[in-house]
Amino acid sequence: MKKDDKLMTVPEILAELGGISRRTFYRWREIGKAPEGIKLPNGEIRIYRSEFTAWLESLREVA
Repeated sequence: MKKDDKLMTVPEILAELGGISRRTFYRWREIGKAPEGIKLPNGEIRIYRSEFTAWLESLREVA
């Protein structure tokens, strides 16, 4: 994590993924297929942009 790494909200993550549903995202979390996040005391999830980017790169198919 970089010092200036941004914490992203779930709506920001969903928008970056092209509008997948919140339900799909939370299902991915349940089965361990989503980027690692931080659960705040109020129950909201935040994900560092660097973690999100690394997760996306891990999904890249090798041609």
